[in-house]
Amino acid sequence: MVVLNSLEQLTKHLKKVRDQNYNIGFIPTMGALHPGHISLIHAAQQQQDITVCSIFVNPTQFNDLNDLLKYPRTIEADCKLLEEARCDIVFIPEVSEIYSPEELLLKKNSLEDKSWTEGKTVDFGLLADVMEGAHRPGHFNGVAQVVSKLLKIVRPNKAYFGQKDFQQLAIIRSLVKQLNLPIQIIACPTIREPSGLAMSSRNERLSHKERTSAALLSEILFELKDLYLQKTIPELKLFVANKIMTDPMIELEYFEISDAETLQKITHFGLTKSAVACFAIKLGGIRLIDNIVLY
Repeated sequence: MVVLNSLEQLTKHLKKVRDQNYNIGFIPTMGALHPGHISLIHAAQQQQDITVCSIFVNPTQFNDLNDLLKYPRTIEADCKLLEEARCDIVFIPEVSEIYSPEELLLKKNSLEDKSWTEGKTVDFGLLADVMEGAHRPGHFNGVAQVVSKLLKIVRPNKAYFGQKDFQQLAIIRSLVKQLNLPIQIIACPTIREPSGLAMSSRNERLSHKERTSAALLSEILFELKDLYLQKTIPELKLFVANKIMTDPMIELEYFEISDAETLQKITHFGLTKSAVACFAIKLGGIRLIDNIVLY
C-alpha cells in the first residue's frame, strides 16, 4: 500500500498506473473508517485493477465549527484497516493541498461562484432543497466542491459511495452528469451493526446507552418496509412519530417518504416508480441519518 500526501506525488503515481492501462476505483472518505468503508474498498477491488482511497476531513461541508473540530481523526488506525483490506493507494492531503486560502474564505461559497467548477454552472435544483439540504444550508455545496476536486485529481473509472447518505449520492450523480465527468458512480449497500444501526463514524461518539437507543432508528425503517403496503403515508408518519416518542433520548429532526429519484415528498404510493424513507435524528448531541428504499 502506498500512502501519498501531495497532489504532485499522487499525480505522478497515477500517471504510472494509467500508462499500464489499469482501471482505477476511487473511494473518497473523511476517515474514522469502519467496515462500511471497507466494503466500498472490496467492491472497487472486485471491479477495478487499482483501488484509491482518500482521507480528508472537508472543512467546507460543516455548518458547525464545533462539529468539524470534534470529527474523529484516526489516521493511524485508518491506514492499518486499509492495509489489511489491501487498498493500493491512500491519499491523505492537508487542507492546503485541496483548497486555496481564497476558497477557504469563501467557505460557504454558493453555486453561483463557478471557481470550483471551472466556469461550468452546476444547479442541483430541488435535490438540494429538501431533507439534509433544508436542515444544513450550504452542506451540499461543500460536498460537491470537494468531491469535484477529488474526482478531477484522481480521474477514476468508477467511484464508490454508500447508500446510507442517499441524498448525497443523488447530489454526486447530478454533479458528475452536469460536469460531464467520464466517471461511473457506484452505489453500495448500507452496512449495519448487529443491532441494525447503520455504520457511521459518528457512532463512535455515542455512549452505550445512546447506541442502544439509536438502534430504534433501523428498527422503525425495517417495520416501514413491511407496513407500507398496508398503510397510507400519513398513517406511516403517525406510526413513526409514536415510535420515536417511546424514547425520550431521541429528537426527530425529520422523517420523509420521497420519490427515490427526485427526493421530493410524495403524498401517496403509486405516484412514483421508487420510494425511499429517510430519517435524521439527534441523540445526545450527535446527529444520525438513515434510510430505506421501500420499493
